[in-house]
Amino acid sequence: MKRTQITGLVQGIILAVSLSLNLITKGQDKKEISFIKKEVTIWSDGTRMYGDLYTPKNIKKDQKLPAVVFVNGTGGTKGKLPTRIAPSFVEKGFVFLAFDYRGWGKSESKLLMADKMPQVDKEGIVKVKARPIRWQLDFPDQVMDIRSAISFLEGERNVDAGRIGLYGTSYGGGLVIWTAAHEPRVQCVVSQVPGMGVFKYRDTWIKKAHQLMIAQARGETEPVPIKDGAPGGKMSAYAHMRHNHAKNIGYNPIDAADRLKVPTLIIDAEKEELMDRRENGGKVANILQFRGVKSEYKVLEGIGHYGVYREKFGDCMDLATGWFAKNM
Repeated sequence: MKRTQITGLVQGIILAVSLSLNLITKGQDKKEISFIKKEVTIWSDGTRMYGDLYTPKNIKKDQKLPAVVFVNGTGGTKGKLPTRIAPSFVEKGFVFLAFDYRGWGKSESKLLMADKMPQVDKEGIVKVKARPIRWQLDFPDQVMDIRSAISFLEGERNVDAGRIGLYGTSYGGGLVIWTAAHEPRVQCVVSQVPGMGVFKYRDTWIKKAHQLMIAQARGETEPVPIKDGAPGGKMSAYAHMRHNHAKNIGYNPIDAADRLKVPTLIIDAEKEELMDRRENGGKVANILQFRGVKSEYKVLEGIGHYGVYREKFGDCMDLATGWFAKNM
């Protein structure tokens, strides 16, 4: 074969591949999900939280859709993981809300006054020097924030207030179990690689947390953890976080599973490295099954904790959206 013929053949192959890729790209463009995303303000116990609300683009004025609140794990914010998750839900016809807890991400913070409160002026206002309380692992406050997000959705024109679900991951996976067990407005739950507040030395930890509670009440240590309380061990990557142990003594979603009634899907990682999945998500799954609550327990093979966000991300989306579509 002559050199000119070979060159022409190669050019023809390159052109054909290029055309094929263009056709594939155009086909993908046609399948792009069309939605509206807007940042919203959610008030939670007197403090502004900021959320991202995703809605299908071409819904009718009075059309009512089911809605899902996404609950982040340790250090998670609305501008990260939820931006990857939201399109899958909108495509299935859901309104999707992600938010930053108070003191996390873009949301505003509660304040710790540096000095005693000054006199209130005629307008009922005080001017104070204060420190923002940021990045706290504070389960009572974060349950309040989830409830505020649910309340916000109830007021949305296109949301069916009788079909609101919770989807939580990691630390958020435990929070959604607890919240759904105590919040009758929640109709369905997906809990992904959940941490349920269970660990080997829990009894010892409770005793230390109790002593911390006493010291905080007496002003013998920081009233809230600002310098102290950083997670250690396997959680050392989150050194900017602060664990408010004294407020978290009563946090045990496994106990809450005894009163959970709504359809619940638990997704776990076979090679979970941050906790014993059998004592966390697995135990809750067993309780729900024993009580006859509609539930499923899916263990994704071959991955660790973070595999649900990487190699098995698509599987998680299919499982989560399918569960909500079937049960709301």
